[in-house]
Amino acid sequence: MARISLSINDRSYDMSCEDGQEEHLQKLAEHIDERVREMAGSVGPVGEPRLLVMASLVITDELHSAYREIHALKEGAEGAGAEGNGEMTSALESCAGRIEALAARFEGV
Repeated sequence: MARISLSINDRSYDMSCEDGQEEHLQKLAEHIDERVREMAGSVGPVGEPRLLVMASLVITDELHSAYREIHALKEGAEGAGAEGNGEMTSALESCAGRIEALAARFEGV
């Protein structure tokens, strides 16, 4: 197990992770830090635990929306015949773009 120190909202958190996952964990922490700072800027002074919960809810909402869209597309693909393939391809490309954008934000690309 590797040890890493993460900084979120100017506070240090010592964490353990699998060897080789340090950079990935750092990128995730940077994304959380960005969201916490956005929350702090929009809601003003509130306690750190509340900021962390708010940022977590925003991130989870984005992920949940992506999962819902994927599920709907899978159901649509199963029920669509050949005539629905063009629409399905377009919808899947749109969904893939959103997921790639989320992944890029998490990866810091």
